[in-house]
Amino acid sequence: MDRSVNDSSVLVTFIADFVRVLEARGIKYAIVSGFVAIAHGRSRGTEDIDVIVEKLSANGFESLFGALASAGFECIQGGKPEELYADYLAENSSLRFVRTGEFVPEMELKLSKDALDEKQLAERTKLPLTGLPFYFSTIETNIAFKEELLKSPKDIADSRHLRTVYEGDVDEGKVGRIKTLIRKYRIR
Repeated sequence: MDRSVNDSSVLVTFIADFVRVLEARGIKYAIVSGFVAIAHGRSRGTEDIDVIVEKLSANGFESLFGALASAGFECIQGGKPEELYADYLAENSSLRFVRTGEFVPEMELKLSKDALDEKQLAERTKLPLTGLPFYFSTIETNIAFKEELLKSPKDIADSRHLRTVYEGDVDEGKVGRIKTLIRKYRIR
């Protein structure tokens, strides 16, 4: 069963509502992975949007969780923020949020877990070609992750699409340095 959402306006509205909660709380975030390619015109669906947020304490997450619930979001993995923090976020696993009562799209929330995530947050940027007001990880970072770590046919096609959109503007040295960091922190 394909759970993908193919209507980008549905994804954009979902992200805008979620990001509004993060920004209201002053939480630094970066949208990463597949939606970056979709936001640049790649025609494909997705069921989830990946977002990295800065490290949060258990209390900080509990506060965010309450704000997300008030904004109409629920966590698929459960409703007890203290348990979710201990069982997932403290173990470097992600949590998935949906609009209350819906199944897709999902926001896959990950806390920054290493120097590579910190780099993505430090270098996050708004990408003018998308026309969207969100913070994304850099194009070079997305290309590096898709080519070096993820490597599925969909990820390779996303990378190829981003390389086409940004032809002549991709800093290949930066892509190479990020791939080195991926091998250091993610590939063991």
